[in-house]
Amino acid sequence: IPSRRFHGNPRMGPRPPLAAMFADWTAPGADVVSLWRSARSERCEAKSCQTVRISTAEAAIQSHTSRDASVQTDQSEDAAQDLQQEAQVDYASLLSFLQRVEDAVIKELNKNWKSRAFDGFEVNWTDQNETVLCLHTLSYPEAQDQTLQVTSVSWNATGSVVACSYGRLDGGDWSTEKSYVCTWNLDRRGLNPQRPDLVVDVPSSVMCLAFHPSQPSLIAGGLFSGELVVWDTSRTEDPVIWRTGMTDDTHTDPVYQVNWLPDAKRRNHSQLLSVSTDGKILVWREERDGQLALAEGFALVAQQIPRSAQLKKLVWGEAAVGVTTLSFSHFDPRVFVVGVEGGYSLKCSTAAETLALHRTGSSVPLRAPAELTFSPHAGPVYSVSCSPFHRQVLNLFLSCGTDGQVHLHSMLQTQPLLSLQLSKKYLFCVRWSPVRPLVFAAASGEGVQLFDFEKSSQKPAVTIRQAAGECPVYCLEFNIKQPGLLAAGDAAGTVKVWQLSSDFMEQGPREMNHLEQLASEVMD
Repeated sequence: IPSRRFHGNPRMGPRPPLAAMFADWTAPGADVVSLWRSARSERCEAKSCQTVRISTAEAAIQSHTSRDASVQTDQSEDAAQDLQQEAQVDYASLLSFLQRVEDAVIKELNKNWKSRAFDGFEVNWTDQNETVLCLHTLSYPEAQDQTLQVTSVSWNATGSVVACSYGRLDGGDWSTEKSYVCTWNLDRRGLNPQRPDLVVDVPSSVMCLAFHPSQPSLIAGGLFSGELVVWDTSRTEDPVIWRTGMTDDTHTDPVYQVNWLPDAKRRNHSQLLSVSTDGKILVWREERDGQLALAEGFALVAQQIPRSAQLKKLVWGEAAVGVTTLSFSHFDPRVFVVGVEGGYSLKCSTAAETLALHRTGSSVPLRAPAELTFSPHAGPVYSVSCSPFHRQVLNLFLSCGTDGQVHLHSMLQTQPLLSLQLSKKYLFCVRWSPVRPLVFAAASGEGVQLFDFEKSSQKPAVTIRQAAGECPVYCLEFNIKQPGLLAAGDAAGTVKVWQLSSDFMEQGPREMNHLEQLASEVMD
């Protein structure tokens, strides 16, 4: 068998001879080609040791919500023992002291209880305003392009939304002319005074408006055509939810005022009251089919108007007595006052049982509500307003009309307590202040007039020019929720929201007594 000999590694070359086995020998080197430089050059990388620039960004880390938590430290044992120790009280001495001062303390408490020094005083934490300022000037340009006038204004139940109706009050047959109802939320960010939040197109002039007293989105309107409509402002597509339609029960003349009333038969429901120059005062109830159905009604007929001995010169015709305005007593929900085209104010009652004469065609019997006739103005009465403050003993109300006068009346007598010549032009609206018993506002052909009996019983405290030139103000309303705000609408199609000065908002001590004294002096 041939022997196997290893003659060296073929990769290392031939094995050296045995004699030279321990001689120095260098193996050939192995080359490794580097590709790093060429690859870096192809990518055009910088041959620098500087690191890449670090980018940064800032972001807020404030959370949207916060929560408070108690971090009470643990009570030490020594402190706990101190708190548990009962305080040392000399009860015998304390009892003796209380017995000595008892009579004196009770005497002082009785004196304070009987004192009237702070009657009517309320702490006012709001900033003091010394002047009347215009906060907003609201308008709808499309209505102004048609030269429409603001016929009515109303505040919603929250006091944040004001609505106005557009129409005409200067005569003519405007029943077929298109008009509008517009609303603005004054608390909305980015309020655009010339872009209402809601615009409702109405096929007939809207003569009056009234927001629901507790549901902020419901608003009722009376039309020139005699119809009543209720809109839900939360429904932008089709806001009409109830209407009377044109039936035998519908008014035959324009509707000049609407009021919301509680429904005595159905809890949590409301009824609508409407007045018109056709002489009818109608009460409507809601129906499921979107219709307003006549629930009850009243009619003023000339023959049934009470004749006062002090009004012997009064000559009544045989026609219906046109109603222009109405206001309910704040002390008896059955009693209300109306103003009529003949210049008179009438005290009426919903409890009347006498049927009205020659009123046919109505689905329900109409009753004659008039109980007392008051001394007349020298022209039609456009507005009446019952005092929200005065006690039932006198039950005061205001009336105004085309003679430029405001009459202060008590429901107990026919003659006015005071007759104030506020303007040489028409007076279109009068409203008592919701917070000051001695203050009222009137809308006239000259602007807005604020009257304060505490300052003067003969002339206005402030006259506000609504616009440049002669621009009559047709309507105004105080904001019940924010009594410092007064909205007024004018013939130029503008609604201005006025911030009243502090002296028109802060009730003085015993102000109610001052009004009673003023009324009593006149009656005596």
